[in-house]
Amino acid sequence: MSEGSIVDGVIMLGAALAFVFLFRRLGLGAVLGYLVAGAVIGPQGLGWVGEAEQKLGIAELGIVLLLFLVGLELHPSRLWRLRRDIFGLGLAQVVVCGLALSAVIYTMTGFSLPAAIAIGMPLALSSTAQVLPMLRSAGRLNTPFGERSFSVLLFQDLSIVPLITIIAALSRAPADPSAPPGWMLAIYTVLAVAGLVAAGRWIINPLFRLIGGLGEREMFVAAGLFTVLASAALMEWLHLSTALGAFVAGVMLADSPYRHELEADVEPFRTILLGLFFLAVGMMLDLAAIAARPLFIVGLAVAVVAVKTLIIFLLARMFGIKGRQALGLGLLLSQGGEFGFVLFAQAANAQLIAPEAASLMGAVVTLSMATTPFLMILTRRFNEPKPAARDDLDGAEKSPPSSAIVVGYGRFGQTVAQMLMASGATVTIIDNKAEQIDIAARFDMKVYYGDGTRLDLLRQAGGDEARTIVFAMDGDQLSPEELTAALHSFRQAAIFVRAYDRRALLRYKGIDISATVREVYESAVKLGRLALGAIGLDEEQVDKIEQEYRLRDKARLRAQVEAGDIFAQPARDLMFRNDGRQEVE
Repeated sequence: MSEGSIVDGVIMLGAALAFVFLFRRLGLGAVLGYLVAGAVIGPQGLGWVGEAEQKLGIAELGIVLLLFLVGLELHPSRLWRLRRDIFGLGLAQVVVCGLALSAVIYTMTGFSLPAAIAIGMPLALSSTAQVLPMLRSAGRLNTPFGERSFSVLLFQDLSIVPLITIIAALSRAPADPSAPPGWMLAIYTVLAVAGLVAAGRWIINPLFRLIGGLGEREMFVAAGLFTVLASAALMEWLHLSTALGAFVAGVMLADSPYRHELEADVEPFRTILLGLFFLAVGMMLDLAAIAARPLFIVGLAVAVVAVKTLIIFLLARMFGIKGRQALGLGLLLSQGGEFGFVLFAQAANAQLIAPEAASLMGAVVTLSMATTPFLMILTRRFNEPKPAARDDLDGAEKSPPSSAIVVGYGRFGQTVAQMLMASGATVTIIDNKAEQIDIAARFDMKVYYGDGTRLDLLRQAGGDEARTIVFAMDGDQLSPEELTAALHSFRQAAIFVRAYDRRALLRYKGIDISATVREVYESAVKLGRLALGAIGLDEEQVDKIEQEYRLRDKARLRAQVEAGDIFAQPARDLMFRNDGRQEVE
């Protein structure tokens, strides 16, 4: 590394720190901070850093890693649950907004039809890098509104590769003589995707199992990055999209028990490189061209926000979303997105638009993104109420080492934690409800704030040293994937789970946890004994009925697990009926 590149790195990181901190404090988001920082220090600003194109080439690895993480989200069960919003609402949003914006640009500007399409379709995309962190920090990501937003953003991310293909098909640039013909590229794509999926099943997943058994964190990080970059490199060698390769790599590992560990390991690299990408984009903005046509940029940015808000609102209403939430969804997703910069650069390389036009469109996207924090404030009126933000709660990273971790401090977790403390064991308690933590504090009980299903948070809480971890949350907050990831990450700990009902037990089928307890099973049996006594049965009869019920319940559960169906007929035959035919003598 040369002295000049080190100096460039220092300047870029310093500018990023300053502007991102400032924009965060102003509530405008990190993405705008990176873009403005790049414009200020770039060749057309203060001129402190040059060679923006070279830096953009390196920074595009951030886009690659982002698509890899998107692929990791595509677990089949989640896809199936959100299928209507992803492939229905998401598809309709991209197509209708893209065509509408292409029509606006074609009629209101002097661009040709291919150029209008190459600009309008990317403007249909919203900013995943801006919206998702804002939803997460606002506590709305796992609400119905947040899941719909995520579904649309997910389909937008999936549409990047088709949009790149459309721009390539419209290209006016001379064909690359070394590139294979289109029909061969299609065959290459199918073979490459099939090959990556096969590699994931027969090579990558066994490799991660081997590394997971060794317990070497550094090797796990290296293996994760190798998987992403190798998949992208294969696609580049075949003249295909590196983004597609990274995305397929993520999808082929979405079912892996190491998915959450991979997310935690790759996320820091994605964050840094994506920030560098936005810095480089800011450096490449043609400030002179922007200054020459400010009214055009402002007018088009307003048109983008207005058109997308209206169309998303109408589509959301068609998909049965209530009026207030539909309007909130339209406002939240009305901005342009970071992938617009990538696609505008592709359009310029394809000679569909001039480089100056790409800078103008980049400025339009930037200005539309600047409206998002303010529109986000408006959406709060159209969504589920959220508790006030709290910055006075200690996170799990402040917990001392302990021999046991209890996740969830409700009526169930309190009993478990009290019994552990009665033995003299040190216990770290984690809960994600601020009110519950406040109540515990009134009893002089220290509870740490956070999502105890996250591997990184459990590790901060001392999960690597704990002898036991108890998941005592209510409801169905713990997915089988999260549970499996915890088992693989904290092999030294005995893991116990509070299950909501029989369905939860079926979901955990095949997972080698120490024990699972249905939350109301024992208390319901005890109350049943009391009711039997009240109707006149003696103690011996009550004992016989309890024993027979427990035996049948165990057999029912075994039949349901074997069939994978809670309504399996053999299990139903074991139930007591109200006709007295199966009465216990």
